[in-house]
Amino acid sequence: MEQGNDTQLSEFLLLGFSENQPQIQPFIFGLFLSMYLVTVFGNLLIIMAIIVDSHLHTPMYIFLSNLSFVDICFTSTTVPQMLVNIQTQSKVISYANCITQVYFLLLFSVLDIFLLTVMAYDRYVAICHPLHYMVIMNTRLCGLLILACWIIGVLNSLLHSFLVLQLSFCADLDIPHFYCELNQVVHHACSDTSLNDMVIYIAALLLAAGPLSGILYSYSKIVSSIRAISSAQGKYKAFSTCASHLSVVSLFYCTLLGVYLSSAVTQNPHATAMASLMYTVVSPMLNPFIYSLRNNDMKKALKILLERVTRNRPMDLPS
Repeated sequence: MEQGNDTQLSEFLLLGFSENQPQIQPFIFGLFLSMYLVTVFGNLLIIMAIIVDSHLHTPMYIFLSNLSFVDICFTSTTVPQMLVNIQTQSKVISYANCITQVYFLLLFSVLDIFLLTVMAYDRYVAICHPLHYMVIMNTRLCGLLILACWIIGVLNSLLHSFLVLQLSFCADLDIPHFYCELNQVVHHACSDTSLNDMVIYIAALLLAAGPLSGILYSYSKIVSSIRAISSAQGKYKAFSTCASHLSVVSLFYCTLLGVYLSSAVTQNPHATAMASLMYTVVSPMLNPFIYSLRNNDMKKALKILLERVTRNRPMDLPS
């Protein structure tokens, strides 16, 4: 892409996982299609179960339904484009689509991070201040927290996308990845990227390390409160309300950390792509299983939902 008012938009090539092994492309297509369908179906089940069961109309499950919606969008930003490229045997993604993909990837990843942080705060209030839970976590506060997550995500995505649009790109537009990852796109520019690098670094500190600190602080208080409970049954009950969320947080941050460690330690782009696969595809796919298998209330809601569907009974949606 050349600088100037009559700039010609470039096309990027997403090399994916097997540019030198076309014979395994059908296997990769089937694998990613299956994972995508499981992700969408599983998270939709979570959302529908929460909508149908009035007992789940609490802050914890309102945040969970939003997380499931974001996970569907997160995966939908990358996998369909990859499936199209495999099916058409084309690695091309247009400049406009690449920038759009960067924007939505940043948006939904930040939403994931902040929703997990808000859910940690919800568990902190529920366990450390149980008598004041319904007063503190009222509907207005829940709405404001979700709105704040979206505002922060949108502003962050707009900032990075705007800075990428200021870059000029030369001939080397091969991205060894299955989607337009921000660092990869920025480092393929032939203009100065120092401002982009600085903003990426600052945003990572504020929007990833900051919320993680909040989650760790919340759980340090939760652990202290649980230790103060005298009965073993009470301790187990208190911890069980956090187990699913803690599992999702661990999965998300471990895979996210793996992406950046692999890119920093190794120069092998395929290792980074595999780590990114865990972060963008596997984690959203596993979240519904973690919440449904470790949560009795969710199991009951899913059972009610499936019974209504199999009996072709109309679902009594709340007014």
